Amino acid sequence: MRFLLTLATAALSLLPVHAAKEVFAHYIVGNAPELSQADWEDDIQLAQDVLIDAFVLNIASQDPNNAESLENAFAAANSKNFKLFFSFDYLAQGPWPKDQVISLIQMYGNNPAYFKHDGSKPFVSTFEGPDSAGDWPEIKATTGCFFVPDWSSLGPSGAVQRAGDTIDGLFSFDAWPTGSANITTDQDFAFKTALSGKSYMMPVSPWFYTNLPGFNKNWMWRGDELWDRRWEQVLEVQPDFVEILTWNDYGESHYIGPVRQKELGLFAAAAAPINYVENISHDGWRKLLPYYISQYKNGGANVTEEAAVVSYRSNPSTACLTGGTTGGNKLFGETEVPPEQLVDDNVFYSVLLNSSEDVTVTVSIGGQSQQGYFSSPPAGGDGSSGVYQGSVPFGFRRGNVVVTVARGGTTIAEVQGGPSISTLCINGVQNWNAAAISS
Repeated sequence: MRFLLTLATAALSLLPVHAAKEVFAHYIVGNAPELSQADWEDDIQLAQDVLIDAFVLNIASQDPNNAESLENAFAAANSKNFKLFFSFDYLAQGPWPKDQVISLIQMYGNNPAYFKHDGSKPFVSTFEGPDSAGDWPEIKATTGCFFVPDWSSLGPSGAVQRAGDTIDGLFSFDAWPTGSANITTDQDFAFKTALSGKSYMMPVSPWFYTNLPGFNKNWMWRGDELWDRRWEQVLEVQPDFVEILTWNDYGESHYIGPVRQKELGLFAAAAAPINYVENISHDGWRKLLPYYISQYKNGGANVTEEAAVVSYRSNPSTACLTGGTTGGNKLFGETEVPPEQLVDDNVFYSVLLNSSEDVTVTVSIGGQSQQGYFSSPPAGGDGSSGVYQGSVPFGFRRGNVVVTVARGGTTIAEVQGGPSISTLCINGVQNWNAAAISS
């Protein structure tokens, strides 16, 4: 019996040991060459305010601005007691040379601001790069890093097979649905199964739309109600880590950080027909993050502030020319459809409540009001505390949007100040990006 217990104890000691759950936000360093240390500190403070644990610094090989941007980033992070780690981008400007990867990890891996798995191993990820998988045994042996790459192009089983024993886990970039259906957890569980107990880092994103002809990018994926749905799925999947896509990828419209004019040069550089980010805030998508992150980390969360988040596109889907944008992308094996088939002309609202009892929602567009309803209660069911969701169609209404949440006739949350709904089109082109604002 003692021998069997010893064997059991030994077997348990071989199982992967995971750190406490953490939430990261993907940060495109290539968009930040004009940012000062103070700008970085501002971004970090905003991230800390909503319980984000670290920025994942996406860095492209050969980017001449990397050195100065990383210096500012780490100085800011150290001043704010915040963490950062690298995601080596193997697509933006080609693969990373192995010696440069080693050099950067060695340069910053011992920095107090560098995020370390279990407090000891520098956490390192990638954006793609499976063709360079053979570099990583030496990189890991030299740097002692904890390696969780994104090799999503190979699929879960293909990525695990390519990696062999090199990886400590995998990150999936599959954060958006295919076609008009809502996203499911099928791919997430496929990764967890393929990983056989190694760490899984799950992606969560609010939106996707890109129209950058100079980069040969012009498509969208369905984003209606995606943000809240993915956080609900995080609770179902229970991944080891969550990575938000993204903090500042303006070119693909899935930023949750502030829009800074000095970071929007890519629209001119890529000959975009419109700047589809300017004056389109996504700040609202941060509002409920402390609640969602606390649920993920602690298995539950108290409602400390009742609040509302509203998201919508400013143009009805057939009001303007599509801009050549497709719904879906054939390069990903998808059937391309007209983009208007993937979106609803609705004002969407998510309301965090202690209870839904005697709560009403009123959506006003251009001064014309309509009562809203909750189509999706929280997991605890109607009447429980949590996030309630619903939407109201534009119809023929145009103008400023105001959403009012009241209990017993007394306003508890009001959302306004976003773009007005209009058939006026910038350069005659549809903006498929959505605004997200909060109370």
